[in-house]
Amino acid sequence: MQLKKVIIAPDSFKGHLTAQHATNIIAAEVSLSFPDCEVVKMPIADGGEGSVDLILSAIGGKFYTQKVLSPDDRQIDATYGITDKAAAVIEMAQSSGITKQIGLHPMTSTTYGFGQLILAALEKGAREFILCIGGSATTDGGCGMAAALGVQFYDTKGESFIPCGLTLCDINRIDVSHIDKRIDESCFTVMCDVDNPLFGNRGAAYVYGPQKGATPEQVQKLDAGLTHYGAVLAEHFGKNSSSGKELADIPGAGAAGGLGAGCLAFLGAKLKSGIDAMLELCDFAKHSSETDLIITGEGKLDSQSFQGKVLSGLLREAGKVPVWSICGVNECDETKLRESGVTVFEAREGVSIEESKQNSERYLRDAARRAMKKLKDDPLDPLGTLAP
Repeated sequence: MQLKKVIIAPDSFKGHLTAQHATNIIAAEVSLSFPDCEVVKMPIADGGEGSVDLILSAIGGKFYTQKVLSPDDRQIDATYGITDKAAAVIEMAQSSGITKQIGLHPMTSTTYGFGQLILAALEKGAREFILCIGGSATTDGGCGMAAALGVQFYDTKGESFIPCGLTLCDINRIDVSHIDKRIDESCFTVMCDVDNPLFGNRGAAYVYGPQKGATPEQVQKLDAGLTHYGAVLAEHFGKNSSSGKELADIPGAGAAGGLGAGCLAFLGAKLKSGIDAMLELCDFAKHSSETDLIITGEGKLDSQSFQGKVLSGLLREAGKVPVWSICGVNECDETKLRESGVTVFEAREGVSIEESKQNSERYLRDAARRAMKKLKDDPLDPLGTLAP
């Protein structure tokens, strides 16, 4: 068969292959099998680690480095970007991510460095912001970020302090009168791939606290702090505003340890699906209009892949264009795959998971080669929903 145009849009294979690297491997195999095919490389991120690199590679821009405070209060270098259209792209994983600290500090880590990156971009003249908030180390509700921008928090004694997860319960009053005036001149979009509320069983502490090192007792303490914080936000911003009583329940308010709520309250941000924002930035609709096939991929394909992740966004926007996934490991129910129309090629086919991880480039290439062979060998329905 003739393959005229393919979009290659994988996520990263976390810890093993970047999205860019995976894209290049798959693209090489497509070009070998179909030399005349137009290959559109579109490595994808949904707001987590690596988002700045991918966004700037897709739409152009310049990288900057800024000294900021790490989650555990050390001076570190953090990178952010400004696009050719003067929009700042800031990744909280660069400043306040779980990999930016020594050890785990679930009760005391803060987003102060993230706020410092926003200030740095403001100094560069940026007034449009794309905030990528995946991979956080923190559960401070974005208070550190707000403090870096000039917001003041007071306890019952009237003393100012910078809240962290441990001290959220101590917040008695918020004063935003000293927040950087340029915030009001700016527009903030938050790339977010989760819909958790601020607190409760599905909130930031209970769902993500253990991943950040919190014990069951600490999770309870963090959740109590976020609950109190939500009440203080409601009191300060007014019960009938979007930054008030309902804020804690807005889907995504609990993202990044409650940073989603902090961005809503202090920045007037809009929370947007990370994959939707990325596809819009990459002009996916234009590229996919005459595409024969979309190939995506990720380290582990499972039920979560269909819930706000890269695959879910591609399926939603693909229309009638077939979507194939070349993944590291497939843990998805076969019924779900048939219902969604996704054809899957597993890199670990025939080998152990550990072997496939240790030689991820080789086995991803092998899986891409099998996918191309399938296209060539099946004359009846080469782009249908076929079992590989």
